[in-house]
Amino acid sequence: MHDLRLVREHLDVLRDGFARRNALETLGPVLDRLEALERERRALITASEERKARRNLLTQEVAKRKQAKEDAADVMADARALGDEIARLEADLRATEGVVEGLMLELPNLPHPDVPAGDESHNAVRHAWGTPRADAVRPHWEVAHDHALLDLARGAKISGSGFIVYRGLGARLVRSLLNFMLDVHTREHGYEETWVPLVVNRASMVGTGQFPKFEEESYALAMDEGYLIPTAEVPVTNLYRDEILDAHDVPRGFCAYSACFRREAGAAGKDTRGLLRVHEFDKVELVRYARPEESDAELEALTRHAETILERLELPYRRLLLAAGDTGFSSAMTYDLEVWAPGVGKWLEVSSCSNFRDFQARRANIRFRPAAGEKPRFVHTLNGSGLALPRIIAALLEHGQQPDGSVRIPAALASYLGTDRIG
Repeated sequence: MHDLRLVREHLDVLRDGFARRNALETLGPVLDRLEALERERRALITASEERKARRNLLTQEVAKRKQAKEDAADVMADARALGDEIARLEADLRATEGVVEGLMLELPNLPHPDVPAGDESHNAVRHAWGTPRADAVRPHWEVAHDHALLDLARGAKISGSGFIVYRGLGARLVRSLLNFMLDVHTREHGYEETWVPLVVNRASMVGTGQFPKFEEESYALAMDEGYLIPTAEVPVTNLYRDEILDAHDVPRGFCAYSACFRREAGAAGKDTRGLLRVHEFDKVELVRYARPEESDAELEALTRHAETILERLELPYRRLLLAAGDTGFSSAMTYDLEVWAPGVGKWLEVSSCSNFRDFQARRANIRFRPAAGEKPRFVHTLNGSGLALPRIIAALLEHGQQPDGSVRIPAALASYLGTDRIG
């Protein structure tokens, strides 16, 4: 969420930022309405304060008349009338503020100055590692079938399309990857491991920007007014919602494994085979709280932590700086990490590493006190996948294929899996 002062004093900054996102045509009318509502809100505040001041004078006059044993009925009637008018103005103010807050929640973050304007065609490759495999290999779902790693048919039977059953060595591969990633991030990168609920309340979804923008893509628990998380970012970022951290608590980092649930509304028919697009998947998430002046450097560090996992898994990847029009709703700046999947012949996004600046912190009211006696400031929040498993497994099965039909397992993972080869 943005500071309301931007609407009041720097509307041009919002217009410019949304233009860079290619969203001004949609959001321009919202800004126009917000500008009018903000004028109305401030007029209501002024009118209410003026009437309260007049009522105070009348109250003083009533006291004087009573002290002088004079009739004060007419003044008391005027004071009651003012009270009724103040109540009406305050009701109008609450209603206006509710509309303003709802509209403010619809506004995306402003892009970082270093983010290029435009749509996804303006995404820029910032870094690449490894050599993508160029020879012909089979798609991962065929390899997984041959080695009994996945049971797609029974996953669809018990839950529906987009839900996966891993079996045997496939299930152990999932567990091995999770343990490997968590060990690296906690032991080498300094993250605090957390184990968080898979169900959150509405305030948590609003706090990180999932609601109201992406509400249709969530799985709602109607009986309990809870929601299955789309990512561990939601509960982890909200750990300190409505709290003020001490100076020594920032910066700090958290990591968490969780299952993730996404309806993927609007994605029907896209990448439906194998593991490329599913409704439930496993992921290790990285979340950081940073001081505002350090968040750019923190993004570079967090992204590097995710890249370390890819390098140890020996998966060729590239880092993309997303253009403003392709950057997520809550993010100011995002790097996508993509691995090459030779069996399907495409780059697969396996992590989005984002700096949200104070956008999420304002929504969730997460602040820190820079020093004793100083005014609290909003933290900057960051997160990234470290990593998401389904496409990592797809890339491992495709990159690791051997002439005899087996799949080579990278050395860094072999000790966790208990073998350096599948098949």
